[in-house]
Amino acid sequence: MGSSDSKLNFRKAVIQLTTKTQPVEATDDAFWDQFWADTATSVQDVFALVPAAEIRAVREESPSNLATLCYKAVEKLVQGAESGCHSEKEKQIVLNCSRLLTRVLPYIFEDPDWRGFFWSTVPGAGRGGGEEDDENARPLAESLLLAIADLLFCPDFTVQSHRRSTVDSAEDVHSLDSCEYIWEAGVGFAHSPQPNYIHDMNRMELLKLLLTCFSEAMYLPPAPESGSTNPWVQFFCSTENRHALPLFTSLLNTVCAYDPVGYGIPYNHLLFSDYREPLVEEAAQVLIVTLDHDSASSASPTVDGTTTGTAMDDADPPGPENLFVNYLSRIHREEDFQFILKGIARLLSNPLLQTYLPNSTKKIQFHQELLVLFWKLCDFNKKFLFFVLKSSDVLDILVPILFFLNDARADQSRVGLMHIGVFILLLLSGERNFGVRLNKPYSVRVPMDIPVFTGTHADLLIVVFHKIITSGHQRLQPLFDCLLTIVVNVSPYLKSLSMVTANKLLHLLEAFSTTWFLFSAAQNHHLVFFLLEVFNNIIQYQFDGNSNLVYAIIRKRSVFHQLANLPTDPPTIHKALQRRRRTPEPLSRTGSQEGTSMEGSRPAAPAEPGTLKTSLVATPGIDKLTEKSQVSEDGTLRSLEPEPQQSSEDGSPAKGAWLALPFSPASAVGAGNPIPPQVLSWKSKLPLQTIMRLLQVLVPQVEKICIDKGLTDESEILRFLQHGTLVGLLPVPHPILIRKYQANSGTAMWFRTYMWGVIYLRNVDPPVWYDTDVKLFEIQRV
Repeated sequence: MGSSDSKLNFRKAVIQLTTKTQPVEATDDAFWDQFWADTATSVQDVFALVPAAEIRAVREESPSNLATLCYKAVEKLVQGAESGCHSEKEKQIVLNCSRLLTRVLPYIFEDPDWRGFFWSTVPGAGRGGGEEDDENARPLAESLLLAIADLLFCPDFTVQSHRRSTVDSAEDVHSLDSCEYIWEAGVGFAHSPQPNYIHDMNRMELLKLLLTCFSEAMYLPPAPESGSTNPWVQFFCSTENRHALPLFTSLLNTVCAYDPVGYGIPYNHLLFSDYREPLVEEAAQVLIVTLDHDSASSASPTVDGTTTGTAMDDADPPGPENLFVNYLSRIHREEDFQFILKGIARLLSNPLLQTYLPNSTKKIQFHQELLVLFWKLCDFNKKFLFFVLKSSDVLDILVPILFFLNDARADQSRVGLMHIGVFILLLLSGERNFGVRLNKPYSVRVPMDIPVFTGTHADLLIVVFHKIITSGHQRLQPLFDCLLTIVVNVSPYLKSLSMVTANKLLHLLEAFSTTWFLFSAAQNHHLVFFLLEVFNNIIQYQFDGNSNLVYAIIRKRSVFHQLANLPTDPPTIHKALQRRRRTPEPLSRTGSQEGTSMEGSRPAAPAEPGTLKTSLVATPGIDKLTEKSQVSEDGTLRSLEPEPQQSSEDGSPAKGAWLALPFSPASAVGAGNPIPPQVLSWKSKLPLQTIMRLLQVLVPQVEKICIDKGLTDESEILRFLQHGTLVGLLPVPHPILIRKYQANSGTAMWFRTYMWGVIYLRNVDPPVWYDTDVKLFEIQRV
């Protein structure tokens, strides 16, 4: 029978389902078998032949038919898992049922009345034989998840069979040790099975169904308390799933072992289609969803990397442990860390290779999922975080992140990518080693739309941050605090900044310390405090190698004098605000000597019109995101108690979030509003002493040289500054303050909305969730 006939029969069955007025009996196999028995349909066919309107119609008008369809389809998957899918016919039935369930599940989740359906037990679901053992009492969801897990380790269907003889299958499936059938070599598994296209495709279909099961989370609005564990993920990652360990390992290894370059032969992907990539994408998405766990609500690993109990001891509400989180937090072998880090770095760098040799390698699209995975690894496994920072390998993660940040800064649809990149850098910057690693010279020339400079990875980071702040779109302003916090955290360790970078830092200070900007929003002065802290750290701890920065400070000394003499009388401030209100403009680039950009770079492009994006919940303010620690003499960190009224570093009450648009005068100080007293209280706290002392000592010396030698040449002055010393002339060095990222439920909720938004937008073929009534985020057109 041809495929067009079978599609026709399938379509007829769908129509009958919606038009039959009487419920169809579960025992009417002739009717139900039409949905899966012999159809040669692809998943795309199923989506085309089962329109959304008809699924909703069955749900409303013949609910018992929809219920029977679901549990008959689950029953077929269970039978396939029991028998081991030996015949082609059984394999076909399993695939057809999993495609059908992938199609229907989102419409069950979108209706609150149906959401509990899969968690109810189906009375006498016609298992045949009439033996009512407790297997029958399992909720439908559990039967479905266990069947999927079994099917993912089904010899000759999803894994290579080890046996050549066909032993009687029934007990075979249950005695099979799935740890011998892990999909790919890597963590905890040395043997790399022969790649098999058919197995990869079958795994992919089952993983897509699994991801669809987990996607119930998309249909619940974001709850601030975020204690809502996903029952599907919770059960699947519990001890009830005997394949939890081999499946976790298979997913992780499949992602980290993937090499899109194709054995290093350029242009190879144009000759062979890469069937591995869709499986790797699916594996990455399933993996990050199973790891969606709020680490703020559980015992997190202590600083030396040992866990206090398991990663889930204090998990709230009490439930079965999430084994995936547990396994991830317990990886500890150096070679495993090396394999994971190399794999993630290779994949993150892939889009950058693209820009060197256009089209030479296959360009992967799942870098956002990889960033979430990297974040989870660092968040749940402190030993991994220390491993990453132990060598300059961390720079192989840093450079791609900076590339993505710079590339996405003008694109409103990629604001989530900007956030996760910045979050990862904030997490890394809390560790001293990250600052130290940044001193490595930057020689790889990734084509980026930034000024050319000769210097270190620290220069690259600061130059990219400057570009984001001065030429990113408006919605990035809540990130400015985070960007500057990262620079503050690394500043005590930066041995020498280039002249380009020094000028960028001073340009930011100039822009942020205008009277207009300082008073146009209650939090804006924080940015000036952060920048002054950067200068103070470098002068106090790294004076010797930083003559470029010292010279730039001397050249722009008027900015510091203006700050010291800020007007505090309301009339002057109002005048400045009025002046600016007439000519509002974003932070200008004037005075920042843009210079030529790198070769081969393209400017960051805004989103194409009509691009879809998903909304994100707000991220917590920097004071909620971080915890201050002081670096003691011996290099250890001491946590600082927050001040009694939880105020920010300058005595003004901390606001959770930034005022949205500091570049259009906000209501903080409007015409006629009195200036709030806390606005004035921070002026006296500006940490200017160190810089003023430096200027007091060095400016007369520099001026004297210029006059004596008739110098106008920068290099002579720089040479003088290099040999200068301020020992004994500066105030006592202040203790180094590090603001370390701290897990909280606000960020856990942000990650959940971001991750599901990415998954929603990336699954377009077939469009699993498109046009269903999701609640976790809104879908907007740019």
